[in-house]
Amino acid sequence: MKKITAVLITRNEERNIREALESVQWADEIVVVDAMSEDRTVEIAREYTDKVFRRPWPGYVEQKNHAVSLADNDWIFSIDADERVSDLLKKEIEHWRRSDEPSAHGFFIPRKSYFLGRWIKHTSWYPDEKLRLYHRNHGRWEGGRVHESVMLSEPADRFKGELLHYSYRNISDYIMRLEKYSSLAAEDHFERGKQASFLTLILNPFFNF
Repeated sequence: MKKITAVLITRNEERNIREALESVQWADEIVVVDAMSEDRTVEIAREYTDKVFRRPWPGYVEQKNHAVSLADNDWIFSIDADERVSDLLKKEIEHWRRSDEPSAHGFFIPRKSYFLGRWIKHTSWYPDEKLRLYHRNHGRWEGGRVHESVMLSEPADRFKGELLHYSYRNISDYIMRLEKYSSLAAEDHFERGKQASFLTLILNPFFNF
């Protein structure tokens, strides 16, 4: 049977961390790397695993790759604190890990977001596929300050079961995060020498809509 390590990075996630860890109890190991939280995140995480590490924040990519380096198993399941594994996804993973059939070295998982009291199942919010289960000898996290993703050395397969994303508490939380991530993305674009023209500012929102 394939052994899997569930990996999380955290920072002041006491509202979310328990439910996230409950949803990955099927994993053979859980690794949590915390960026010096000031709430009960670490205390709660230690109820579920003895592999809880504290490390100053270096950025998403560096923190996630560091967390993977602490895993004892080669198969990595990456989950964020505000995500949960659905029952169907858990069943699919359990079936796959017990199978002796040839396997891909990575799997995309559809992510469904809960926003303002409802599940969003349209526009660019769904299926919002994320590569979250992968063999660490064939993939690693890459990207800039934001929008990091696992880059795999070969084509990946897919699961049908969803990763449930409890993304934003309210409109204020959404706007706050939007400002944070857009600023980080702008810094990445600036470093790469990309600039937005007036035409881009007019047409991009229209076509996205």
